[in-house]
Amino acid sequence: MRLPISIQKHSFGASFFGRAPFLALVFSRGMLTPQALVSLLLLFSASLAFAADAPLSPAPAKATDIKPAPAVEVPAKKLEYIPPTPTEADVAYGTHSKQVLHFWKAESDKPTPLIFFIHGGGWMGGNRTSGLSSILPSALKNGISVVSVEYRFIPEATADKVEPPVKGPMMDAARALQFVRSKAKEWNIDKTRIGASGGSAGACTSLWLAFHDDLADAKNPDPIARESTRLLCAAVSGPQTSLDPNQMREWTPNSVYGAHAFGIKGDAATKQSTFDAFVAAREKILPWIAEYSPYALVSSDDPAVGLYFNNLPAIGQPAKDPTHSANFGLKLKEQCDAHKVSCELVYPGLEGVQHATTFDFLLAHLKR
Repeated sequence: MRLPISIQKHSFGASFFGRAPFLALVFSRGMLTPQALVSLLLLFSASLAFAADAPLSPAPAKATDIKPAPAVEVPAKKLEYIPPTPTEADVAYGTHSKQVLHFWKAESDKPTPLIFFIHGGGWMGGNRTSGLSSILPSALKNGISVVSVEYRFIPEATADKVEPPVKGPMMDAARALQFVRSKAKEWNIDKTRIGASGGSAGACTSLWLAFHDDLADAKNPDPIARESTRLLCAAVSGPQTSLDPNQMREWTPNSVYGAHAFGIKGDAATKQSTFDAFVAAREKILPWIAEYSPYALVSSDDPAVGLYFNNLPAIGQPAKDPTHSANFGLKLKEQCDAHKVSCELVYPGLEGVQHATTFDFLLAHLKR
């Protein structure tokens, strides 16, 4: 049966019942026979049952009803510090491939002070840009030139048969300092205003240079070896101020650092830890400790030093980070005070701080 075109255009479902008057009119005018009307009603009943089971389509949302999706916070990626291009890059100060340095020249019509930077990494890692971001931009802006040195690590010094191994990185730093002084005229440096800086092992080496007697050899035919290794000042972060295992264990009972500096290893067979082996070997290596431990070298003619830590001292208590404990700083300050050496110790919460950062300390002393 074909329905009149006017009825075919009407949709099924609930809209049919809303048009009951219309159907009555159609039937009354003879457009539908009674049999056709019954068939139509049955068809619409089946359609209604199907529609009840089908999911309802939501009404189109108005523009005002649409809410933007909540913003997703993407954590910012920590960018690695990329220093400006060095004025002189990869300058060799020795024959080993690691004995190189970068030099950044501050613009000045007069000889500039210099920050001599030694990176950290336990004498086992790191590179010349490690830790520079807090110093280099401010230094150049304030008319201070910067050198950052590379040096042999403990394994490389060991391979070179250097004894003790820590002598490798420390003497490399001393040689680099002498080399830089030999370049004073060419690089427009005031060789009387050089301050050292660095973190962790680089800080230890910086303090070693600050407290060690001058290594200049006036009679050496090598002009670089005749240059001084003395500093005007040093400002360092998280230094190990002693390489004496007994001192370290007394100051911070859970100390674990330093044995590798002297080529000492533990014994897996006897379950002896590396640090216990360090303690056991102490008497034998006392001359080395006296030579390479900054604490043992302090004397009244030493330059001013700044010691910066991110934790509070607690002598005799285990530390969260024993290798960089402020106990190192507190004990070195006591030693400096006893020898009347200017020493500024800075750690969180300390009142009366004169220079809040290592650069503040260096700026104050180098630009006097």
